[in-house]
Amino acid sequence: MSGPQTPEPALDVQGDSPMSMRNEDAADGTQHSHRMLNFSDALLSIIATVMILPVTHTEISPEQQFDKSIQKLLATRIAVYLMTFLIVTVAWAAHTRLFQVVGKIDDTLALLNLACMMTITFLPFTFSLMVTFPEVPLGILLFCMCVIAIGAVQALIVVYAFRFPHLLNPQIARSAHRALCRQHVLCIVLRGPALCFAAAGFSLFFYPASYLLMATVIFLPYVSKAASWCRGRLMGPQEPPAHSVEVFTFHLQEPLSKERVEAFSDGVYAIVATLLILDICENNVPDPKDVAERFHGSLVAALSVSGPHFLAYFGSFATVGLLWFAHHSLFLHVRKATQSMGLLNTLSLAFVGGLPLAYQQTSAFARRPRDELESVRVSCAIIFFASVFQLAMWTAALLHGADTLQPAARFGGREHAFMLAKLALYPCASLLAFISTCFLSRFSAAIFHLTQIAVPLAFLLLRLLVRLALGLLHMLRGLARPAPGAEDASRAPLLPAPC
Repeated sequence: MSGPQTPEPALDVQGDSPMSMRNEDAADGTQHSHRMLNFSDALLSIIATVMILPVTHTEISPEQQFDKSIQKLLATRIAVYLMTFLIVTVAWAAHTRLFQVVGKIDDTLALLNLACMMTITFLPFTFSLMVTFPEVPLGILLFCMCVIAIGAVQALIVVYAFRFPHLLNPQIARSAHRALCRQHVLCIVLRGPALCFAAAGFSLFFYPASYLLMATVIFLPYVSKAASWCRGRLMGPQEPPAHSVEVFTFHLQEPLSKERVEAFSDGVYAIVATLLILDICENNVPDPKDVAERFHGSLVAALSVSGPHFLAYFGSFATVGLLWFAHHSLFLHVRKATQSMGLLNTLSLAFVGGLPLAYQQTSAFARRPRDELESVRVSCAIIFFASVFQLAMWTAALLHGADTLQPAARFGGREHAFMLAKLALYPCASLLAFISTCFLSRFSAAIFHLTQIAVPLAFLLLRLLVRLALGLLHMLRGLARPAPGAEDASRAPLLPAPC
């Protein structure tokens, strides 16, 4: 406190602060893209998540049985939802890569990005057409035309940014091979829309090929990587071209921005948690006339009829919140997101987006008690896949070791066993509930509700339980030693060093 302090305005005068940089950018008509990217991430996460609404609003009357026709209808809609959700995330990943190349924006780029976002917001309508009329080509055609328009706008962004090099990433702006880089970026941006153009053509006479081509868009980066690996194995290592020695590249195999992965994921979790309350507000607010006639003016009696819906809401919200908590804990220890982690995160988010469907199934127990077993199994399957892909993402990070994880979360680190328990809790609980319904089908609803209560309690006591388990393992391992004082050369990698 007694030492001299440098006033903040002095930093701004010298140009060392972010405020000074923003003022300089504003002077030449450019600006940083952070706020625009935050807006784009939020919008894309909303669009990807609301794709589940046509599936959750599948009308099944109380008189209908959950027979094979209903199962086929739901399975078809879920499959189309997963495909379109993943295509939207491919568009988000392409947007992320694109703005790793474009460092700054001006008014023209901001307006082009808005045009891209406007086209993306039309995707849920085309998806609803595809879900309602899966064999009619119009829905497929409109969806593909939207993807083609998105690719065209992104190509315009690339061409415009390379026309004004001061908007580019500084490493590309100083490069002597800017033209080659522009060609490379355009090829990657337009590959997906090219496949959708072919899918739009096939939709007119053979729609199954259209769905196959659209699914290829999702796995195109991984097919490209596999093809490059096979070419290298067959033809041997190739001499890299001279321009590949550039520091900055634009390959889909490069790590994603951790910050944008977190922003997009948080958006999906937030929208899913919000969607859960919409049905409560829409369907469970009693009509005043109904309250007066059926319940003799008692609002409490009218609301009690919707008790199962409120219980299902609180259980589903706890599931969404704890899955977000596990995701948040994982990324606290992640240094960067690799390509495989990005794919696993996308698959996890796709099933997180399906949690409103799980809520619809569990809230219908009172109306369709004979369908409890099928509803519980659908809900357990959604929760299992949403959580097991998180566990797989952590496993993929472990395989990369020092590149992707902080030291505390690696093998032998003090947080390793705790993270394993935290990420394995929901997969184990949902799988156990699913298996239990195979033997105790009469108590399927009770098993599911017990799981929803037990898992949050286990999260609260998890660190204590892990410490007790580790202490017990240490004690058992000490009893199993052949001789007292002997060194244990084979220390289990899951156990941290004793204090």
